[in-house]
Amino acid sequence: MGHAWVVSDPTSTDRLYARMHADELEIGEELVRRLVDAQFPHWRDEPLTRVARWGTDNAMYRLGDELVVRLPRRAAGEGLAKELTWLPRLAPHLPVPVPEPVATGEPAHGYPCTWAVYRWLVGTPALEANGVDQSGLAADLAGLVRALQAVELPEEEVPGSRGAPLAQRDAPVRAWIAQLAGEVDTTAVAEQWGRALATPAWDGPPVWMHGDLMPTNLLLRDGRLAGVVDWGACTTGDPACEALLAWMTLDASSRPAFRALLELDDATWARARGWALSCGVGALAYYRETYPEFAELGRRTLAAVLADDLE
Repeated sequence: MGHAWVVSDPTSTDRLYARMHADELEIGEELVRRLVDAQFPHWRDEPLTRVARWGTDNAMYRLGDELVVRLPRRAAGEGLAKELTWLPRLAPHLPVPVPEPVATGEPAHGYPCTWAVYRWLVGTPALEANGVDQSGLAADLAGLVRALQAVELPEEEVPGSRGAPLAQRDAPVRAWIAQLAGEVDTTAVAEQWGRALATPAWDGPPVWMHGDLMPTNLLLRDGRLAGVVDWGACTTGDPACEALLAWMTLDASSRPAFRALLELDDATWARARGWALSCGVGALAYYRETYPEFAELGRRTLAAVLADDLE
């Protein structure tokens, strides 16, 4: 789902580098050094430092002070390829910095995936930030979403599950809910999910979306939005998906302002709540053992969704 682009604690334990997926590739520093030195020898003298918090999709290594190497953690991952295609086209239209790819590496030395070097973005992930200006962040995020939705749609298809009808997520969401018996109020969660599924589907034109605007992918400085990373889920479709951030990132006091700035109708807001719920149960069920902080975000999201439903 997300990843942080800042080293919070260089003394962090190896738990932060734990395998998260059954089909995860081995991506150690020696391999990355060999890949960089062989394919980009002009960076051979740049120090390589493992980023303290890898993302769920990509392993990351700082390369000197200005660059970061990102390598898909699974051979089946397609997110990095989408970033390399679309970020250069989207970036000029956006109000905050996004990752800038500067070089693309090829599979080699037993590593089967295309990988890439990006410019390093400075900021603290919203998941870890203190002193967040929630009202200001709501305005920043609404401005980002508006700018992205104003980008002309491409002629070619942008594949991706985000932005598709919620019904396509029904089977995995119900399986995750069943796994959480005893941890959350599964009856209430299932009822809320059912309401989201019953909401009228989006019948307007598709729009561009990041698809994963949760606090692991939002970089902050001085409490405000300073960058947006991890565009591997970007696609076009139902704008409700983009508003999942209202429950995953914002608090109850700033949520109404975000909705008002985007002028989201009741049906879109209800589907957005469903998207937040689906990501919350997925984060909690899938990452309980391998990424506890992200699982806890899922738990908080579910609590926010259920509390919001009572207001």
